[in-house]
Amino acid sequence: MLENVNLKRKLARADYKQEMPALQRRLYTLEKACWDHRIPSIVLFEGWDAAGKGSSISTLTQRLDPRGFKLYSIQPPRTYEQNHPWLWRFWLKAPNRGEMTIFDHSWYHRVLDERVEKVVPEKTWRKAYKDILDFERMLADDGTVILKFWFHISKKEQKRRFENIEADPLESWRVTSQDWARYKLYDQYLEAAEEMLELTESEFAPWTIVEATSRWYARRKVFLTINAALEKALGPHVPPVEEGSAEIRHDAELRRIMDTLDNEGNGEA
Repeated sequence: MLENVNLKRKLARADYKQEMPALQRRLYTLEKACWDHRIPSIVLFEGWDAAGKGSSISTLTQRLDPRGFKLYSIQPPRTYEQNHPWLWRFWLKAPNRGEMTIFDHSWYHRVLDERVEKVVPEKTWRKAYKDILDFERMLADDGTVILKFWFHISKKEQKRRFENIEADPLESWRVTSQDWARYKLYDQYLEAAEEMLELTESEFAPWTIVEATSRWYARRKVFLTINAALEKALGPHVPPVEEGSAEIRHDAELRRIMDTLDNEGNGEA
């Protein structure tokens, strides 16, 4: 599956700057409509280290109403969390009616990191596939829109990004020995990711593979996918697309902001 992904897909920066403000504005409108009509959503980010998940999440939340979403960066379970069923800590983070919940890493930690690094036995991570499907099915049946993104880059591109980040004295702290250790296990992670995508793909919680060599292309794909899914969920309640002089002025202002943010560093989070 992943070996057939076209990682050469690109988007010119000029086209990105032209399109993104309208996509951000549209997502803001859809966020409000989902709040008004009590439609919860989950947006989940998985993928390779340095593939651009963090910067995409930053762009995603840049124009959202902070009252309408929550963002969780998932770490390995703490000691007290291990005394509960393993999905318990994620149930606590499920979105309220009308709310969007964004996960930077997620319950897929069990079938990726914990599998590859042998934190849990094979029997445990294999059972997790059924647990995950049941978990997502229950959320979807209750009306939650679930979007899952896998950010994909090659091993060569990951190494290049690590080296670029390390070369910046102000950013080098972001690349750790653990990152390089996972890099050396790229092939094992690739095998785990392939199986994960195959066994947890579903009609109610589909995966979207993001070709992330081009950060501009990756971010646009994320926005297009989320906007389309929320529009479908809203159905007859979907707000119309509006264009006017005020929106054009706001778009120009956002482009200036994006210029500042995009010039802050060479690496990808």
